[in-house]
Amino acid sequence: MAPEIEKFIGPRVPTDELKAHRMRYIIPTLLFVAAAVLLIISIQRPWWRLKLNAPQYPAGLYVTAYVNRMTGDIAEIDGLNHYIGMRPLAEAAVLEQSISVFGIVALAMLILAATFVHSKWAALLTLPALLLPVFFLADLQFWLANFGLNLDPNAALSSSVDPFIPPVLWKGEIAQFSTVPRLLSGFWLSLWASGLILAGLFFHRRAYKPLVEAQHTQGSS
Repeated sequence: MAPEIEKFIGPRVPTDELKAHRMRYIIPTLLFVAAAVLLIISIQRPWWRLKLNAPQYPAGLYVTAYVNRMTGDIAEIDGLNHYIGMRPLAEAAVLEQSISVFGIVALAMLILAATFVHSKWAALLTLPALLLPVFFLADLQFWLANFGLNLDPNAALSSSVDPFIPPVLWKGEIAQFSTVPRLLSGFWLSLWASGLILAGLFFHRRAYKPLVEAQHTQGSS
């Protein structure tokens, strides 16, 4: 094995050490595997829902965001948005939706790959999945701002509504409308996955750091 690859993967666990402290090395693996499973499950779960309260719709209108699609009262919301000059919802996050399933599967594979890495590089492999919930909210807020700040000035009611930014996590008010967002199970699964990754990294460091230090001591002697 090339020295660079060996350094990346880290030291092997001696057989006697593994027999004596098996759970020490199993725990981070179990935590990483659980995190990967939660991410895969999240693909088919809704991540975020927005309720639009409008005078002509007493029960409200809903749009639900999955990682690769949006469902709900999209036609009705697009109809209302058209009058204030907002673009159709289908134009939002097209790239993100097209690659999201592959991307999350890739993140899960990176987490699983980290179970075979016994060095600090395991943290790098899990970092994208760890930050996924933050990226999702930031990207969603970006598109809400993009749509709200780029209204068509030629729309019928453009003069009655100033550019605005619908908030991604709390209630917002726009003229006679209000929006109420809610995080759903897909997001919470990804957040749980991030928590499991953090716990896995803690136990991973506790298990393998002594082996790495011992390897360095032997190499310098």
